[in-house]
Amino acid sequence: MEIRRSALSAVVGLGLAAATLAAVPAQAATAQSTTTASAPTSSYAAYEKSKENAAATKAFHEAVMESVAKKRAANPGAASVTVVYSAASAPTFRTQIARSTQIWNSSVTNVKLVEGSNPDFRYYEGNDSRGSYASTDGHGRGYIFLDYRQNQTYNSTRVTAHETGHVLGLPDHYSGPCSELMSGGGPGPSCTNAYPNSAERTRVDSLWR
Repeated sequence: MEIRRSALSAVVGLGLAAATLAAVPAQAATAQSTTTASAPTSSYAAYEKSKENAAATKAFHEAVMESVAKKRAANPGAASVTVVYSAASAPTFRTQIARSTQIWNSSVTNVKLVEGSNPDFRYYEGNDSRGSYASTDGHGRGYIFLDYRQNQTYNSTRVTAHETGHVLGLPDHYSGPCSELMSGGGPGPSCTNAYPNSAERTRVDSLWR
């Protein structure tokens, strides 16, 4: 659950080790070590407060917002904005993705996630030393990468819901409690909460109003 940004990409992930991503995440994943990076909560908290983290979180959200802007303009009277995703490249996590979608759709009212064609973002799976992360090229094309090993260590639905939270505009907050979805890996593997708290729900609805 971390963000790293270069001139071409912004990344949000669960671990702290990161690098500039290639355009095709599956290729990037095979080039990485399969050992998941780990760091103490203090390291998470330090990165969370960095300007780099704040800028990349904002870049990711803005890219997704740009992708759905035309749909919003075409139907200004709609009660909510629809964000389309594809889970075709993450078949192992289809159940967790569906559950994460259900959690978010029942938690907020101004934006809805649906699976379909011509997606605003995609899910991928594989092995990556950075763990799971969300990435965008800054032009409305983004993806969420789900790392196998990390999803065995942490609650997989929490990981998926957390990364999806970045798509909806929420930043990491590693120093937060387990009850806060965006605290990510901060509370440790024993935390299994996959639901956003009231402040997170309110923030998403405000961003997508």
